[in-house]
Amino acid sequence: MLAVTSSDIQPLPHQIRAVYEEMLPRIPLHFLLADDPGAGKTIMSGLYIKELILRGDVVRCLIVCPGGLAPQWQEELREKFGLRFHILPPGTVDASATGNPFTDHDLLIVRMDAVARSDDELLPLLKGTHWDLTIVDEAHRMSASSGFRGELKKTRRFRLGEMLRDISRNLLLLTATPHNGDNEAFQAFLSLLDPDRFEGAFQTGTEDVDTTGLMRRMVKEELLTFEGKPLFPERRAITVPYQLSALEMRLYEEVTDYVRTQMKRAENALTDAQGRTVGFALTVLQRRLASSPYAIWNSLKRRRDKLASYQEELERAAAEGRDLYWNGHGFNGPGSLVDDLYNADSLDDYAANEVEEAEESIVITPATAARSLPELEAELCELDHLVSTAHTVVLSGEDRKWSELRQIIEDKTLTNSTTGERRKLIIFTEHRDTLNYLVNRIRTITADPGAVVAIHGGTNRLERQRITANFTNDARVQYLVATDAAGEGLNLQAAHLMVNYDLPWNPNRIEQRFGRIHRIGQKHVCELWNLVADETREGAVYKRLLEKMEVQRKALNRPVFDVLGDAFRDRSLKDLIMEAVIYIDDPARQEEIERVIDKEVSHGLDDLLAERALAEETFTRADLDRMREAMDAARARKLQPHYIAQFFARALEQLGGRLVRKTKGTAAVRALPGKVIDWARQHGTPVADRYDLVTFDPTIADTTERVEFIAPGHPLLDALVDLSVRDLSDVLETGTVLVDPNDPGTAPWLLAATLIEVRDGTGTAQAKEFAYLRVNPDGTDEDAGMAPYLDFDPLPQGVTAEQAVAAATVGSDWLSGDVVDRARNAVTGSRLRPVLDATKARILPELDRVSSLVHHRLSDQMDYLAKAALGAREQQEQYDRDEVKRAPKQSHAALMKQVHALSDRLQEREDLLKLQRRLSPAPPRIVAKALILPQGLVDLLTGADKDEVDQHARATAEVDRRAVDAVLAAERALGRVPVEMPHNNPGFDIASRCPGASRPSVIIEVKGRISGAEEFVITHREVLTAKNTGADHRLALVEVSPEGPEHDRVRYLIDHFRDY
Repeated sequence: MLAVTSSDIQPLPHQIRAVYEEMLPRIPLHFLLADDPGAGKTIMSGLYIKELILRGDVVRCLIVCPGGLAPQWQEELREKFGLRFHILPPGTVDASATGNPFTDHDLLIVRMDAVARSDDELLPLLKGTHWDLTIVDEAHRMSASSGFRGELKKTRRFRLGEMLRDISRNLLLLTATPHNGDNEAFQAFLSLLDPDRFEGAFQTGTEDVDTTGLMRRMVKEELLTFEGKPLFPERRAITVPYQLSALEMRLYEEVTDYVRTQMKRAENALTDAQGRTVGFALTVLQRRLASSPYAIWNSLKRRRDKLASYQEELERAAAEGRDLYWNGHGFNGPGSLVDDLYNADSLDDYAANEVEEAEESIVITPATAARSLPELEAELCELDHLVSTAHTVVLSGEDRKWSELRQIIEDKTLTNSTTGERRKLIIFTEHRDTLNYLVNRIRTITADPGAVVAIHGGTNRLERQRITANFTNDARVQYLVATDAAGEGLNLQAAHLMVNYDLPWNPNRIEQRFGRIHRIGQKHVCELWNLVADETREGAVYKRLLEKMEVQRKALNRPVFDVLGDAFRDRSLKDLIMEAVIYIDDPARQEEIERVIDKEVSHGLDDLLAERALAEETFTRADLDRMREAMDAARARKLQPHYIAQFFARALEQLGGRLVRKTKGTAAVRALPGKVIDWARQHGTPVADRYDLVTFDPTIADTTERVEFIAPGHPLLDALVDLSVRDLSDVLETGTVLVDPNDPGTAPWLLAATLIEVRDGTGTAQAKEFAYLRVNPDGTDEDAGMAPYLDFDPLPQGVTAEQAVAAATVGSDWLSGDVVDRARNAVTGSRLRPVLDATKARILPELDRVSSLVHHRLSDQMDYLAKAALGAREQQEQYDRDEVKRAPKQSHAALMKQVHALSDRLQEREDLLKLQRRLSPAPPRIVAKALILPQGLVDLLTGADKDEVDQHARATAEVDRRAVDAVLAAERALGRVPVEMPHNNPGFDIASRCPGASRPSVIIEVKGRISGAEEFVITHREVLTAKNTGADHRLALVEVSPEGPEHDRVRYLIDHFRDY
């Protein structure tokens, strides 16, 4: 867990499991991480990236994310992990020294749409690169769906996803909403990870989706702390129904009638593309009608004014004898973004600010079903009337929805009954007009206009950050009014109260909104109020849906709110709402809509929860204890800051540089060696000539301005490591002799730094194990623990290496011949088989399952296409005989060509799987070695009496045993659960845990001495372990009495070395 201990994070159990148990063992990785919002997917990604970099498995890493999230990714990776990613700026091709900006930086962040929409420039350049790891955030936006002809409709983003899969060795997709209710779209999305497993699933109607090995999803309610407590507080959703006033109801009915009439006219008179655009515009109107009188009034005015300008264009064209009509996109064609959105099957996969932009654009475009001047004049007359009606409602001040919100604002819930402090409230709306309206109205009832702030799609990143910081830290700022643009990438847990002023027609948006406050670190129960006008058709749909969900919640005794978006598999909620609007006078259709809701929620949700129960990860007490023990051990052995600082100082000095200590925990780098500067320049990571303030401690980096944090991944440290290994390669190759001052015995041994790899038939390393091995003179070996050499000393003056070797081989020739071969043989005999067996147990079942799934899917698709080919041939023959009017969409030959291509693909995949099954160990590598002489043997070399040495060794062993037993008994008496560490666990002897406590285990180093002894000896590494574990460290000094164990005395020193 080197990435954990060298980063400024405190990972949680689900994050540790995702990185170290789910992702790192999969080589190569093609994986979908789909935990709930707020679970820390950025933290997991950063851990994964850094761990792979530290292991030498990743050099080039690409992150693809929505544009607004790029700076956030860059900041978090730099601040928490010390990783310096570069963001690809606009106009970067011309500025690139190589002509390809994707090769200029090894750690790169790109904005998803900047690349996906750059067909002629960036995409071809990206295609010519290769990446060790690519991570895609908000990956659900790379969607595809089945078209009306049965073909796969690939969006630009989906094509980008396919390209990233082909140019990346490891591919990690991140999303909190992997399934939008469309099973076919979900399987098409999964094909980005493995196209063979999901080939053509949308055509054959395959319902079963096996995501084993490809996907990990954990919902908030399943996430725990290391103590087994829920990580997230409770969340409650409250439905607030209200009734429109008479004036509001009249406006609703008239606008809805207009929308319904125009929808039907567009359906009958326009092409698919034109009808879709008109339908988009009318849907926007209907949603704004439900939002606020102010929003619909402004929208109707804009639509009327734009259609009036269209009328003038038509009249001018008629006078000039020209034919002119609007083609569904306007007179001159749409912009690329609006064009994409107009033609999309769903807006759900687009960023909130893009949807806002599209809706603003569509309202002011002449999207109409009118095909002649008289039809347009009639529509304009109707719009004039609607504008007048809406204006009347606005002037009347009647707004029942606002009245409900005002009641919530003025309710005692927003005041802390103990302190009197006003609680913060977030209000979500879908439309900017309503946002401006609410900001003004809230300011009229607050004493301080500055108490209200707003974020919408037009708010730039820096302003967004400023507003978020003020809302979080300034007690005077109580209300945040936001559109869904604030629901993406912002952490707003300073509040725990939220109002959905507008309910989104994509229910996944509700979870995204709630996820802004229901995040890791939230301490309070989160409450959400949903305002619903239950007399309207869309309000009635939502009210019935929320009521059914509440029934399910009570029956299941668990939240179901978070799976709302997944529940609608056959019919989307948006389509149901529009059907309720269009067919308002059709009782049969209304009953059908209610039946669909009842079925999806009452029955479909049960199935969904059962399916999730099988797919979700859960934690047992044993899992948590195991991970906590691993975290305790990693914390005690962590390299950051102390080991890193010591290495840095010594290596810098060795190369001719200088580190000057300053205030506690900081230093300055003077006279940076030219070798380091040259290395950094050659690796594309330039460094400064000097650094006035550096630190190796992440806590100091967090609290000190203008300080450079040095950790693995920083170019200064990477340069020193690489240069030191180069300069000392001869020593590592030939080996050395060291003394273990804490071993009073006389038995020498060989320390071997070993690397074991298991490779498959493609040459890919499927397992790597680095370990320090103790090879004894009798040929036996055992694990030597982590970096045991840190406590060893060089040979004392007067003792040569030749004398040491001679003393180590008295009566034995165990060091004769090739020492490396001896160490390699020991590794081969004891470690190779267990590593190979463990790798086979992990890899082979997975490959067998993948083989079965791929064979089944591709065979089904071949059968489907072969059947279609027979039908195409028969239809072609009938067409040739004039028996049918249409030729087949695809010829028999074309379809059979696809069958043969799939057959070849299946054979290629089976050949690849056979190679991947061929697991074999590479010859073990001995990367360093040293002969270790115990202190007792060195004493003999320097003239000590053998009997005295042996007696001292026996006495020391007895005292140490008595001391450890005494501390174990003392810990149990204190109510803790102590665990004795193995003898090869340097740094501490006991880890002791308080059952149910929130703190980590107590780390105890035991020192025993016979009564009357004046000194205890503690090693360098034991001191650094104490500094690493801080207040959780105990130095247990045990006075061992000659009168027996019952008289032994234990004394604890807590965090004794904090100032050392």
